[in-house]
Amino acid sequence: ALKLGITIMDLDRVNHIDLVVDGADEVTRDFYGIKGGGGALLHEKIVAKNAKRSIWVVGEDKVVDTLGAFPLPVEVVQFGSWNLFRQLMAAGLEPSFRKVGSDSLYMTDSGNYIIDLKLGQIPYPHQLAHELKNTVGVVEHGLFLDVCDTFLVGRADGTILLYQKDQAEPMTIEVN
Repeated sequence: ALKLGITIMDLDRVNHIDLVVDGADEVTRDFYGIKGGGGALLHEKIVAKNAKRSIWVVGEDKVVDTLGAFPLPVEVVQFGSWNLFRQLMAAGLEPSFRKVGSDSLYMTDSGNYIIDLKLGQIPYPHQLAHELKNTVGVVEHGLFLDVCDTFLVGRADGTILLYQKDQAEPMTIEVN
């Protein structure tokens, strides 16, 4: 961005963000997504919620019918995190702490841990989002629901599919 002359500012110094362009780990045609595979889900969600528009750019392998094949990141405070882990395990959510190397727990930019949930499918993402958000010790989850307005899908044949909320069918864009 700096090389292109784009000014970088701290989020708290701006009144609004017109547009956010980002990737996603998984996305449905209903514009639901999982993000946070890189570990910055809390910061990504704060930026997305402060933006007027959000565009995701993904490869065709990231488009799914139902969320959940990609592990769902859940950012949790350190204090009591093992008790929370056991609670998630008892709920059948197949948790695992994200690690750095073989024995160190991954720490987010905010000093929290990430517990990844291996769910396979998330048939009711709004319900799960609500339950996770209301779990003591959970800071944020990687379900990005009702955030994305548009997503672009790069395809192996070199075309791009453009999905927009206000259009029933995606538009194909030819790239030369």
